[in-house]
Amino acid sequence: MYSYSSIGAPVPFACAPDHRRAPCRGLNRIRRPDSILRNAIDHFPERTIRAAVVVAEAAMLGSALLRAPPRSGNNDPTYLTTVPKQRGGDMKPWFRKLAGTVLAVAGLTIAAGVSAQQKIRIQTAVPSASIYFELMKRYADRIDRMTAGKLKIDILPDGAVVPAFEILDAVDKGIVEGGFAWSHYWSGKHPAAGLFSNPMAGAGAGLDQVSHMAWLAEGGGQALYEKLYNDVLKVKVVGMMLQPMGPDPLGWFKQPIASVEDFKKMKYRSPPGVTGEIFKEMGVAAVAMPGGEIVPAAQRGVIDAAEWIGPADDVNLGLHRVWKHYYLQGLHQSTDVGEVLFNKTWFDKQTPDVKEILRSAAMATIADTYVFNVSRNAKALEKLKSESQVVVHDTPADFFPAFIKATNTVLDRHAAKDAFFKEVLESQRAFGKTVVPYWTKINALYTNMGNAALQDKK
Repeated sequence: MYSYSSIGAPVPFACAPDHRRAPCRGLNRIRRPDSILRNAIDHFPERTIRAAVVVAEAAMLGSALLRAPPRSGNNDPTYLTTVPKQRGGDMKPWFRKLAGTVLAVAGLTIAAGVSAQQKIRIQTAVPSASIYFELMKRYADRIDRMTAGKLKIDILPDGAVVPAFEILDAVDKGIVEGGFAWSHYWSGKHPAAGLFSNPMAGAGAGLDQVSHMAWLAEGGGQALYEKLYNDVLKVKVVGMMLQPMGPDPLGWFKQPIASVEDFKKMKYRSPPGVTGEIFKEMGVAAVAMPGGEIVPAAQRGVIDAAEWIGPADDVNLGLHRVWKHYYLQGLHQSTDVGEVLFNKTWFDKQTPDVKEILRSAAMATIADTYVFNVSRNAKALEKLKSESQVVVHDTPADFFPAFIKATNTVLDRHAAKDAFFKEVLESQRAFGKTVVPYWTKINALYTNMGNAALQDKK
């Protein structure tokens, strides 16, 4: 037999065989009933308490506890007992309501502050074959476990409800409760959006994946990210960075390139927004399209080259079946972070613990994505080379200075036009000025160590 503490945890108690002579252990330690009620109410949302009062009326009819009178000769209201076989009795009104409420709350099986099972949908910008769709399923499963099944999330692939580039609007309007994409997909609404998911060439300051995430968490980036949605775009969404995917390869090519001049001769699928502007500044014919459209466009000869995310996801997309020349080093998305968006009206209705679960699950997914990427991409690359005759090339040396120059030109142009873009860019560059010298030096260790280990095996 179980009772429930003020925080909803089960507390075992037992009654002696002769209920008329010995009180139930646990019950007789209850202090003041009004204190119990206050504690219970403090830990459950209003809708739960309202439901408990309704259920209490039914619970009172059949409960032995509700039929028991106070113990004879004891007027202390802190001392309670049960006499299951004795009917009737002078039960005080406060106790009748209290006991019914406690029983009802116990019977509702509340988990993590969710009073009833919720089912929501998150529309993603990736196909169901994507490894990042798989990571979204893991995110949903994690939330399911953390809420004991009270919050179910249906993860939907690209195009299931709306096209990928319309996800933000769909979440804002409540067409779906959540979305998964990259903030640079909203660059058409404001160019600064791309600085949060993938600051090109590390905002021209050299920020890599980890140092960019450090800027978001420790360098003022989170406040600016919230400002983007709340004050600049004025949409009703709550965003959380979720999947650090980069660095993204320069991509797949119809034929090898030896220089930037060779690159300029090709029509190239790039990410939308400012990133595409940078490629165009370099003289590259760049066009944006969702991931699911890349392979069909390649097969029709509409494009000659394309980037997506990385070896494991590129395989799932089928890029290796149309092109065989692969360039791993790119600067356009040296960092690339997917975000999860929730409709703010829905989010604000959730209890504090559910909101914290959504945030904590996002943080866990960030760590999950890092280790997932290393393992899956390394294995996929080896398989591409051994089974699909894919040739991995080094990116032409003149690409890097050309891209950095074009990046700073485009970023400075936008900063001169827009105060918010300038605010975000200056914040990233200031953080990079402090972090990049240290982070570059310390990470040279891994390049040197890896090269030495590979050389030793020869």
